[in-house]
Amino acid sequence: MATMIETNELRFAYPAEEGETPVLALDGVDVQIEKGSFVVVLGHNGSGKSTLAKTFNAVLLPSGGKVYVQGMDTSNEGLLLAIRQRVGMVFQNPDNQIVANVVEEDVAFAPENLGVPTEEIRKKVDDALAAVRMSEFVTHAPHLLSGGQKQRIAIAGVIAMEPDCIVLDEATAMLDPVGRQEVLSTIYRLNREKHITVVLITHHMNEAEQADRVLVMKSGKVAMDGAPREVFSQVEALRDMGLTVPDTVDLLDRLRHQGVDVPLDALSVEECADAIAAALQ
Repeated sequence: MATMIETNELRFAYPAEEGETPVLALDGVDVQIEKGSFVVVLGHNGSGKSTLAKTFNAVLLPSGGKVYVQGMDTSNEGLLLAIRQRVGMVFQNPDNQIVANVVEEDVAFAPENLGVPTEEIRKKVDDALAAVRMSEFVTHAPHLLSGGQKQRIAIAGVIAMEPDCIVLDEATAMLDPVGRQEVLSTIYRLNREKHITVVLITHHMNEAEQADRVLVMKSGKVAMDGAPREVFSQVEALRDMGLTVPDTVDLLDRLRHQGVDVPLDALSVEECADAIAAALQ
């Protein structure tokens, strides 16, 4: 499978106060993200996960090492527009990304700034709103929408640029459970149906259950990398890093400590229930 994003010995340090030594937020990260995959990046605050996300479309440039987007070096200023057309970012607060007073104008903002012909913009807006199932809100005022709806509009604004990859940096953190599920359903569908590469930065463990791959960041390094079942079965290691596990795995782990012979890789509620039922028979 083709590589969407690749980092080689990636390092990044935020500017330090005068007289202080900069601390590396990213310290030698080597990651390959395949085109069309769904990758979740987990980690506690300060682990480097959001910093890593911002290097994927050149919001932040490496202090050392390299980041490549479909082979393009993000440090090459001449490639910046092409890189950002291929990798779109959705941030934590949708209010910071919504720039217009009408939904359709907001979604059209990026294509207009890219010089897309007017007749093409209409189709891009309609297609993007349909993709996030917000077509009925085309003439609504964004500030009157719910948090989940606003975030879906922000995603539509990114989709209108027809990126190959969407990076969501804690995009569900400010949402209630209903809004979070709206956004998650949207990005799962975009990944499965339109084969858009998705990189989801989150601290909600349950959001990683349907991912193809989970990266766990610790102190600016990749501490774990594997399929969700593989990563979440390492319960004690995750807890040692100050992280939780999905509710299903937590329940299974508690049962194991009580002497019940259940696996730790039953992630979904249905799988968990079946595993417990089998163990109790």
